Amino acid sequence: MTADELRTKYINFFVSKGHAQIQGKSLLPENDPTVLFTTAGMHPLVPYLLGQEHPAGSRLTDYQKCIRTGDIDCVGDSSHLTFFEMLGNWSLGDYFKEEAIQMSFEFLTSPQWLNIPVEKLGVTVFEGEGEVARDEESAGVWKKLGISRIAYLPREDNWWGPAGTTGPCGPDTEMFYYVGDELCGPDCKPGCSCGKWMEIWNDVFMQYNKNAAGSYEPLSRKCVDTGMGIERTITVLNGKSSVYQTEIFTPVINSIESAFGGKYGQDSEKDFSIRIIADHVRSAAFILGDPKAVTPSNVGAGYVLRRLIRRAVRHGRKLAPEGIKLSPIADVVVKQYSGTYPELEQNRAFIIGELEKEEAKFMETLQKGEHEFEKLLPNLLKDPRKIMSGRLAFKLYDTYGFPIELTEELAAEQGMKVNKEEFDEAFQKHQELSRSQGGSFKGGLGDQGEMAVKYHTATHLLHKALRTVLGEHVAQKGSNITAERLRFDFAHDAPMTAQQIKEVTDIVNAQIEKDLPVFMETMSLDEAKASGAIALFGEKYESVVKVFTIGNSTTDFFSKEVCGGPHVEKTGGLGKFTIQKEQSSSAGVRRIRAVLN
Repeated sequence: MTADELRTKYINFFVSKGHAQIQGKSLLPENDPTVLFTTAGMHPLVPYLLGQEHPAGSRLTDYQKCIRTGDIDCVGDSSHLTFFEMLGNWSLGDYFKEEAIQMSFEFLTSPQWLNIPVEKLGVTVFEGEGEVARDEESAGVWKKLGISRIAYLPREDNWWGPAGTTGPCGPDTEMFYYVGDELCGPDCKPGCSCGKWMEIWNDVFMQYNKNAAGSYEPLSRKCVDTGMGIERTITVLNGKSSVYQTEIFTPVINSIESAFGGKYGQDSEKDFSIRIIADHVRSAAFILGDPKAVTPSNVGAGYVLRRLIRRAVRHGRKLAPEGIKLSPIADVVVKQYSGTYPELEQNRAFIIGELEKEEAKFMETLQKGEHEFEKLLPNLLKDPRKIMSGRLAFKLYDTYGFPIELTEELAAEQGMKVNKEEFDEAFQKHQELSRSQGGSFKGGLGDQGEMAVKYHTATHLLHKALRTVLGEHVAQKGSNITAERLRFDFAHDAPMTAQQIKEVTDIVNAQIEKDLPVFMETMSLDEAKASGAIALFGEKYESVVKVFTIGNSTTDFFSKEVCGGPHVEKTGGLGKFTIQKEQSSSAGVRRIRAVLN
């Protein structure tokens, strides 16, 4: 079975069970500062799982592109990927455990659908903890269906939520396919890390509300959230032991073989590099091809993208002395997926162009950094502890732009570790020094005098105006404010035209002329996001945040952002807004300097 066939079968099955097919969303979450990427199929549906009514009804199904980098160091094994597709179905207060499990079982085992032998399946359920009982209800349904391999596992394995400190949460049941010939030992069961059990599906049962006191109250509106990974399921359906052996990766691996003139499956070290390149280039192509595409940078999602590309470049140099070009590999990904994700073909030129720019930039950094590491190596190897100083690692980062992750990889190849605590300490001191020298603090405002407060309020108007003129991909990347001017960095991949600068200026001045009031409210981060407030990617917030609204009311507004403040009370006193300069700050980031007269 191919990925396309699985995708189609899944959607058709759940549509036949009364589910409405909905569209998957962007890889860049909407107004969610808690994560950089959409990490699961349920991510875009959180508001509806938390109580909002979905316009398509109470039974939903879709396929969703996802990025997870928490276990990036595991990529290169048989199953871990940074980009993957999730198939999902949801019940919003409709059916619950019994019907959800029965549908999962039918889709997995029915000859009409996946036709997996029952004896190949095993499941896990929540073992219980404190006031939450062991999930005998789910186990009982599985037993009735003929599943005998059932493992009871703790919270870290079989529990979801809440998304914050309070809210909906509940146990889950996970489905595993047995890929081995015999158990690894007497304790081998679904969920065992021996590699013989591959998780393919997960049904989450949101049946409790965790309150402020830490207690779990039964929910009156219970929801089901499920997710099946396409890549892992295709692996087991085709009798493969690795996702890289499937038709999903064959075209990509073929293009890597062509790039360095070798063959996959002949050298374990080269195979490892091939798998990392295949995964990382695929992920980079999807991130760059997303309608809300970010570009490589040193912050947030842009940093993740940069790390993926640069890691692929370095592993390319392990295959061939001069490395291999990533853009032809990305082109294969675009062609392979353009039918399912047409945005890839639409953004093909952008994907290729950004990859080539980042490759060229990194090759210079890599050569300098590796050369410096090699100069340090003789002395490093003399240390019997095999530990590289974090200060030396920071010097490579600070002087040559060499990422700490690559320093750790180079050290590991020599049997050494980097003193990461020492590196983090040096990095933090550098950050504090930079902030004190730059005269800015969190929020970009170092001076809280009258003019600086005016400029800070003006950045909110500017941010919204830029999003209005240039598009929703615009996101604040930093700001620096003094009593004389504001400097505002934002994500955008091209210089602004004179007309765009004029439009942004006119919009800001129009809001100043309206003498709009500025409202401040305190609320939870979830409430802030639900109210339409913008929050910065990668920023860490307290559980209660300040939200500043510029407009006629908190519901009829021009701008709404989570921010530390301070701000003026009304926009009329800001003065005339003028953009003095618009220029590049870094790859994919533009910088505006503006004044108020």
